[in-house]
Amino acid sequence: MIGGPFSYVYNYRFFQYNKSEHMKIAVYGKIFNTRRKRWMLTYDLDKRNGRALYEYLYQCIKEDILNGRLITGEKLPSKRALARHLQVSVITVENAYGQLIVEGYIQPVEKKGYFVRPVEGNVKKGGRGKEQAYLHEIVKSHQKPDWFLDFTANGVNPEYFPFSVWSRLMRKVLTEQEKGLLEKVDCQGEPKLRKAIADYLYHFRGMDVAPEQIVVGAGAEHLYGLLIQLLGFQKIYALEDPGYRKIGQIYKRYGVDCRYVNLDSDGLSVEGLSQSRPDVVHICPSHHYPTGIVMPIKRRQEILKWAGGEKGRYIIEDDYDSEFRFTGRPIESLEGIDHWGKVIYMNTFSKTIAPSIRVGYMVLPPHLMEKYQREMGFYACAVPSFEQHTLAAFISQGYFEQHLNRMRNYYRSKRDQVVEALKKNPAFAGSVIREADAGLHFLLEVQTRKEDPKLVEECRKRGLKIACLSQFYQNPHAGRKHTLLINYSGLDCSRLEQGLELLQSVL
Repeated sequence: MIGGPFSYVYNYRFFQYNKSEHMKIAVYGKIFNTRRKRWMLTYDLDKRNGRALYEYLYQCIKEDILNGRLITGEKLPSKRALARHLQVSVITVENAYGQLIVEGYIQPVEKKGYFVRPVEGNVKKGGRGKEQAYLHEIVKSHQKPDWFLDFTANGVNPEYFPFSVWSRLMRKVLTEQEKGLLEKVDCQGEPKLRKAIADYLYHFRGMDVAPEQIVVGAGAEHLYGLLIQLLGFQKIYALEDPGYRKIGQIYKRYGVDCRYVNLDSDGLSVEGLSQSRPDVVHICPSHHYPTGIVMPIKRRQEILKWAGGEKGRYIIEDDYDSEFRFTGRPIESLEGIDHWGKVIYMNTFSKTIAPSIRVGYMVLPPHLMEKYQREMGFYACAVPSFEQHTLAAFISQGYFEQHLNRMRNYYRSKRDQVVEALKKNPAFAGSVIREADAGLHFLLEVQTRKEDPKLVEECRKRGLKIACLSQFYQNPHAGRKHTLLINYSGLDCSRLEQGLELLQSVL
């Protein structure tokens, strides 16, 4: 049967004896049944995907009523007329009409026929098209633009993802863990994964934590929500200024009081922390985002002393990319030198494996772990068992360490390539590169007279996406000007030379 889910057709005799001509006419326009003086319903019954004819016909007419294509009071074709037109049995149409009558979409009128009944929420004819166009625009506005070069992107080169190892481990997990994959997951996560994470933290970060202290969750954002519930909505949270904007957005969505504390050359200001009088402070001591500052031991000890000075104070240590430090050993974690039980350590596998691996974890002090089990143990773990078993095998069998070493070399090489391109370009001779030895981004101080918002907008017009350090301050006018964040992990280096020329033209 021709036409879309809904179309209009000339009279039945023309359809029965002139199918080829009708096909042409139906494709190029709406055809009115001049003999009956009304439109005839046509549906493509070949698209019913195995459903009974009457059920599919019922569904099509119902949708047309709800979408306003069939308006209140409109008369439907008789059962015999529609059956003849659609080339189905009268019983099929009768059953479809019967279901519509029972559900109140149409009503029979003796000796007159079947009519559409009023339906609550019925839209005007053509309304569905407008709604779909509106929804399409909403979705389109949230789609990622096709940038010529994105200096802000985090990403993983597919050539460097261990697909063969990952797929082999997945198959092995399916074979060996058949029954276990169907069972309920512990509220803290799979014991095998927590054991693998604890071993990794001990050997790589020098953290002596028990698997029982670890909670696995669907990324850091999910874990922030759990922490707020655990510590209390009445707590006051201190955040770094400048800082990663999404952290503040999440806390505010939970309705908690957030206060921003300025940074100095060593990281979060202890004086500012004391003046803000918070209960919980969220910091990135090993590699601050976006400034790249590595907090020295003296400042770490000062913040630990602040937390230990009063009951109910805690530090959330966000260790988002400490694995990619390119000079010296990894910086010692706050949790590793905490003697008060005040540090909550958080990390994810988004940077180390891929952003799509929505697996994060936090390490709770023993007394908070006891509270978590008591008050929040009813929660189900948000990460599927299948993924947890695969990740546990990936870590415990040494593949994670191999992958980290490979990616560390790859990112170091990529960073050097970007830095070398900047140094070779005469236009950036006066620029200064800062904090390039830790993490997957660095700062580039450029020489220009243009204000940061103007820089961002003019780059956007040329297909370049950039971020300025001032955008990460609560008061952008108080931030350091003309300093760009260069996230090189997802940078397309094949376009780097041309991208820098475009950037130079804006500056």
